[in-house]
Amino acid sequence: MDSNKQVEPSAKRKPPAAGRGRKKGELNKTTRALKDAILNAFETVGGESYLVGVARDDPRTFCTLLGKVMPMQVEGAGDDGEIKIAIEWQKPSGS
Repeated sequence: MDSNKQVEPSAKRKPPAAGRGRKKGELNKTTRALKDAILNAFETVGGESYLVGVARDDPRTFCTLLGKVMPMQVEGAGDDGEIKIAIEWQKPSGS
């Protein structure tokens, strides 16, 4: 008997539902529902005016939020690519 028998690899079977998932980049239902709930709550508490209040009352929390939405890479338009930032802070009225 020949003990050096070679066996051809068979094609890998795919599950019957292969390729029927979400499209690339599409959020799943739970993530989409959670995002919608958060945005609805944000609108309920005042939207942009709520964020202004957070910025005034709790700047640390607001800056944390700001850091999460700022772009990760910033390129400046200066002579050597430097970044120039001007920040103006107005004293809240009533203080």
